[in-house]
Amino acid sequence: MASSRFWPSSGVAIVIERLGRPLEQPIFDELAIIGVGLIGSSVARGVRRRKAATRIVLADRSEETLRRAQALVLGDETTSNLAGAVRNADCVILCAPVGAYESIGRTIAPALKSGAIVSDVGSVKAAVISALEPVLPTHTHLVPAHPVAGTEHSGPDAGFAALFINRWCILTPPEGVNSDAVEKVYALWEALGSHVEVMSAAHHDLVLAITSHVPHLIAYNIVGTAADLEQVTRSEVIKFSAGGFRDFTRIAASDPTMWRDVFLHNKDAVLEMLGRFSEDLTALQRMIRRGDGEGLFTLFTRTRAIRLGIVAQGQETAAADFGRRSADANGARLVRSSASDDA
Repeated sequence: MASSRFWPSSGVAIVIERLGRPLEQPIFDELAIIGVGLIGSSVARGVRRRKAATRIVLADRSEETLRRAQALVLGDETTSNLAGAVRNADCVILCAPVGAYESIGRTIAPALKSGAIVSDVGSVKAAVISALEPVLPTHTHLVPAHPVAGTEHSGPDAGFAALFINRWCILTPPEGVNSDAVEKVYALWEALGSHVEVMSAAHHDLVLAITSHVPHLIAYNIVGTAADLEQVTRSEVIKFSAGGFRDFTRIAASDPTMWRDVFLHNKDAVLEMLGRFSEDLTALQRMIRRGDGEGLFTLFTRTRAIRLGIVAQGQETAAADFGRRSADANGARLVRSSASDDA
């Protein structure tokens, strides 16, 4: 960024167990959320609990989704009119599939007020900037964000206020963006319980390709392979699934539209990491073929240490079910919960 403002990493922060008390002053007077699925509804719940915005407007093109959002009292207003939803918003967060961003951007652009912040929750970032920067008016501020959190479930009923507690949120502001706008988005995600990191969009996409995108691709592939095996019946695959395969099936149950868009919009980084993975897999095949027990033991020891490091930093639990179930009524993160999708 061109600004001289230094954006510190939250570092290895203290593990947060629950959302804090309501803020003394809201970060935004009006927040508009476009897309009321798992992430959008969780943002709405967390913002309401922390009183991070005075007013929340929810927009979605699905009338069924809006009816559920109304029934759950997730916002102060619900509408299918995207332009109307953002007209008075100080901040707009896009919680839709990345492939829809350019269309949404063109729809809302004429209605955005001067100084409005446009952010998002997409799992790829260079494509987000490429899609939105050309269509948004110059009097607005684009601050892309990626909360690295989620579950395999979707829809407004799937969200919960504690989803982002102790999870990382990565901001990728374009060069020269207004530093006050970045600071407000930074503060919003910290209010939702996240640790916040700021980096370039290109670096984000490379990091997430190996930590999230390629693992999802492998999960889709291995579950598909099991389903296609002629020598093993579908009932046997389900009946005799061990813990590792069950974890793959959970990941492979993630939203197909979202993940299609992730792979199409981060294809360069994904293909680069997939090539590296293929090389390492070939080396692993060679060890097995040659009976290289020492090599296998060394590899497994090194990878085990990475897992223990993830647990030590509070990004996972050591519980046998590998994850987090959701939250209690007070917004506390339960120790054992359903594993998060972490797009």
